[in-house]
Amino acid sequence: MYKNVIRFVLKLLIMRISKYIIILLPLMLLVVISACNKLLPGAPDPGDTIAEPAEGLTPEQLVTFLAGDELFAKVYSPEQGLGPIFIQQSCEGCHVGDGKGHPFNMETRFGKYSGLVFDEMLDKGGPQLQQRSIAAYPSEQLPSDYTHKTGRIAPIVIGMGFLAALHDSTILNMADPYDADGDGISGRVNYVLPKEYFTPESIHIDSSGYYVGRFGKKAKEITLLDQIVFALKQDIGLTSDFDVEDIFNPQAGINSGDAVPDPEVSLDVVNNLVFYMRTLKTPTRRNEDDPDVLAGEQLFTQIGCANCHKPTLTTGPSEIEALSEKTIHPYTDLLLHDMGSALAFTTDGYPEIPEGSAQGSEWRTPPLWGLGLAQESQGGTGYYLHDGRATTLKETISYHATGEASNIASNFFALSEAKQDQIITFLNSL
Repeated sequence: MYKNVIRFVLKLLIMRISKYIIILLPLMLLVVISACNKLLPGAPDPGDTIAEPAEGLTPEQLVTFLAGDELFAKVYSPEQGLGPIFIQQSCEGCHVGDGKGHPFNMETRFGKYSGLVFDEMLDKGGPQLQQRSIAAYPSEQLPSDYTHKTGRIAPIVIGMGFLAALHDSTILNMADPYDADGDGISGRVNYVLPKEYFTPESIHIDSSGYYVGRFGKKAKEITLLDQIVFALKQDIGLTSDFDVEDIFNPQAGINSGDAVPDPEVSLDVVNNLVFYMRTLKTPTRRNEDDPDVLAGEQLFTQIGCANCHKPTLTTGPSEIEALSEKTIHPYTDLLLHDMGSALAFTTDGYPEIPEGSAQGSEWRTPPLWGLGLAQESQGGTGYYLHDGRATTLKETISYHATGEASNIASNFFALSEAKQDQIITFLNSL
């Protein structure tokens, strides 16, 4: 066991060192291109590391990328604002190597209905449980009167900037809330009210002030800034200029907690993290020419998986040239789909919580790019779906057997085992 842990840690260190070689190499070449030809180590093969910058960043943008990368890996202490309650001490603590998280770091969100309105139970520590705390301060416990909860494992973060660069019209054009085309799929947008600090960058939906949500398991966040501000506070206990009120354990008394002045991280910290997330590369495909991968890709479309997991999208114009009008292959429509009873409840029987207009059984189509890399950041075993309840891709597909995707799941399991395996081989190439 200990040997496996040591090997895993060493592999992560090698991944981080390799990433710096890839990032710093072009910067060094600008200064000493001729002298370094024989001295610099070769970069790793494409796909060997995942936390790399997008192609085409300028030298200045690469410097900002590196600054954000350091902050993403930074381990915070109580003296730097950690807590007083928290889940992890760094962004990378949940997103190991910028990959998908592990159930060990499961986030738990909870709440209850008060009449027809869902109560996030803010007065009792909601919407998220912080199960760790700084010294001499009690960690949170779930309140006794919650009725709904959910478990969440961290998503892979590479490529998220390209999803952010999609124009809202691209997402809206894929929506079919009333299944007008009769294919049994009725994806819809989660319309979300923006935060107070929101700067309009996307389409304003109506006079009520709603915008298109695209991030999070239920698409409840509009922008990467929303995602980062929420994670800094709810996962690490760090306040920022965008959210200056520290979290605390209500059982320990109102506003009791750390003694670090708020905001605990500067505007530059948040901006560098946002830039880092925006400019991470898209996941690299592997084994694209393998006959089973090619056959699996065709079957993936034939049985209907591509109805929701859209293979190809194009980003809109961006002030970052590396993101502007690029063709990407994320295998998502970023829409909500009703997955039925199989995913409407937690594994211990609690109803899943609603978020925005998304009901408990509704989930945003997760991007499939990077799917085959999941095991690398999860210690060798893949944990799939929003809470990691499935440990194989076939088991994951079985959870599509109710709701909108039931026919597609039936199509998959009606295939011969050899053809099912070809689809799985294709998915692992993403």
